[in-house]
Amino acid sequence: MARIGVWLIGARGSISAVTVAGHAAMAAGMEPLGLVTERADFAGAGLPALEEFVFGGHEIQGGSLRDRARVILADCGLPLLADHVGEALDAVEARIRPGVVRGGGKQIAALGDDVVEARTDAEAVEKIRRDLDEFQAAVGADRLVVVNLASTEPQPPWQPCFEDADALLAALAGPDPVLPPSSLYACAALLGGDAFVNFTPSLGSRLPALEALALRTGAVHAGSDGKTGETLVKSVLSELFARRNLPVLSWFGQNILGNGDGRVLDDPANKATKIRSKDHLLPKLLGYAPESRVGIDYVGSLGEWKIAWDHIHFQGFLGGRMTMQFVWNGCDSLLAAPLVLDLVRLTAFAQGRGESGVLGALGAFFKDPMGTDEQRLVAQDEALLRWLASPA
Repeated sequence: MARIGVWLIGARGSISAVTVAGHAAMAAGMEPLGLVTERADFAGAGLPALEEFVFGGHEIQGGSLRDRARVILADCGLPLLADHVGEALDAVEARIRPGVVRGGGKQIAALGDDVVEARTDAEAVEKIRRDLDEFQAAVGADRLVVVNLASTEPQPPWQPCFEDADALLAALAGPDPVLPPSSLYACAALLGGDAFVNFTPSLGSRLPALEALALRTGAVHAGSDGKTGETLVKSVLSELFARRNLPVLSWFGQNILGNGDGRVLDDPANKATKIRSKDHLLPKLLGYAPESRVGIDYVGSLGEWKIAWDHIHFQGFLGGRMTMQFVWNGCDSLLAAPLVLDLVRLTAFAQGRGESGVLGALGAFFKDPMGTDEQRLVAQDEALLRWLASPA
């Protein structure tokens, strides 16, 4: 059986821990609920088997993956699972390496217990690339998919070197930080021709220079910001209002969440990156921009849980005004982890077909998809199935 290396950025974080534990649990016979690629539509497409995956990753915080998984899974109502798949978690723990904080801002730097020391961005990229190569050789992986699951970063100011691959690579050799960590990881992956998936709203590979680099090296990449909860529901409901010709006057959403991601998003600079990703789709789906706002607040007692409350004010026949409200209460890591496994399968499939560049067909998985302006969930799903069935 072929082996697919899966390198997780933020390897001891909530989503990574649940991804690894869930993968091991399914290998032991647990039903693959929540995986899009386990639907009947995907049968016979030739996607890689989940059994082909082998995990490693980068992490800036200390501790152990098994201990982290115990806490997270217990909070999500699965207190025995971490020790049931403990050997698999320990095997991945042995393949976790120190991560990068350079250029990530004060909140990311404050998390760092175990970090890569680098004098330049180029040196950081070189060290990341060395870790990726050593991992791939050690596990005998035929392909490598790098998935960014780290905390949300502030958006850096745009620089002219972001437009050109050679100019960017030259700028990385200077003493000052140029790229945030998510983009350093993306650069390292794409330089080696490996796949990169940005499951966060951070910058990642969303630069013309890195898009050109991916085409140059024959790498595939996708992102950004996994669509798991409130925005998923919003993308479906907004199409309902558009198709029924019910004008939306205002849409207010308030999110409260715990865990480490919530703490990082308590910083206004980091929060702004997340809000931009969540709040941009309504004009695309409705064709106009109603009054809208997205709020995000950290509530530590919620732990792994996220609660979203949305209030929609709309007009009906004869101008009558009505409202709709919904509450989404979900364990964030349980919603995200199956999508991570889906994305690894699909990007590895694209690698096997010899594709390169942005995988816009994977837009259904993201709040702010690269390579497509389509935001309607059904249309995104249909585009994914067409891509899957298209000739290589």
